[in-house]
Amino acid sequence: MSDLLESLGLVPFFIQQLPDLGLLQHRLGRVTSVQRSNYTVFTGSGEGRVEIASGLRQSSALDRPTVGDWVILDESLSRIEQVLERKTLFKRIGAGTNHEIQPIAANIDVLFIVSSCNEEFKESRLERYLTLCAEAGAMPVIVLTKADLVDNVDDYVRRARNTQAGIPVETANTLDASTLDGVRSWIDKHSTVALVGSSGVGKSTLVNTLAEQMLTATNDIREDDKKGRHTTTHRELHILPSGGLLVDVPGMRELRVADIDQSIGAVFEDVAKMAEECRFADCQHETEPGCAVLQAIEDNKLDPRRLANYKKLQRENNLATATLAEKRAQGRAFAKVVKSGIDIKRKHR
Repeated sequence: MSDLLESLGLVPFFIQQLPDLGLLQHRLGRVTSVQRSNYTVFTGSGEGRVEIASGLRQSSALDRPTVGDWVILDESLSRIEQVLERKTLFKRIGAGTNHEIQPIAANIDVLFIVSSCNEEFKESRLERYLTLCAEAGAMPVIVLTKADLVDNVDDYVRRARNTQAGIPVETANTLDASTLDGVRSWIDKHSTVALVGSSGVGKSTLVNTLAEQMLTATNDIREDDKKGRHTTTHRELHILPSGGLLVDVPGMRELRVADIDQSIGAVFEDVAKMAEECRFADCQHETEPGCAVLQAIEDNKLDPRRLANYKKLQRENNLATATLAEKRAQGRAFAKVVKSGIDIKRKHR
């Protein structure tokens, strides 16, 4: 195994998938950047810009390569012909009217969910990211930036910890490397870490400080509404000087969910356990008698905001999952029609 592949996080999980260990030398690589249809891949012999084979181009978005994927190149080293099985996959529903599931980053070990200690901080947004992280299978860590600009940082830490039981929370001034020891403790030599969060929370500055060089552009927040100006425009994987890898994900204004039934229960474990005590198994926690969840709110044991977001994510998940199921059924029906047409043509030859 080359030192470069090892520094890119190659572990036995991926090596065991290779049909031939001879692929290690030149044809096995990791996707480090995606810009539209162009892919940057690092192999044992260095960096290259490649395309994807026609079979992958015609496959669903979820099956096409994304940042962090380990891939096998063709013999010409100009096209990706296979994507290896992923350990984890961070994904989302496409924005707008596009309901296709889109991959964001693959094989992420730790997900830094970045928020800032100002008006941008919202527990409901953190819970959304945590739910997607649970579905992906990565380890979540909340990173609170701009901690040096507020007097009540402990209050932000408390609120962040209330979003999921046992969630680790780190605070930082992203401009001061000496405040990042807690963040660095989650990055080991072979781990891959991704950063997600809204624009302007300091992700790009955090990337630059961890990398000890200017990798991505940064902009100040708008003073009128404390919202950020979008700086990162594409996903890219960086090798850190102290070891480990880091993916900066562009700020996403719309982060929709689907197929996350179990993940919602993991993040909202407190609500799910309370719901088991409700008198009716199908309790909607609205006005039903004997509702343990509403009783917990009345007893100040549960924040009503948390219940509202729990129900919001459930509704959104149910709607999106149903829409995806409908589209898949339509796709299967169309495929049957096409196949039937081909069979008829063959009979009349």
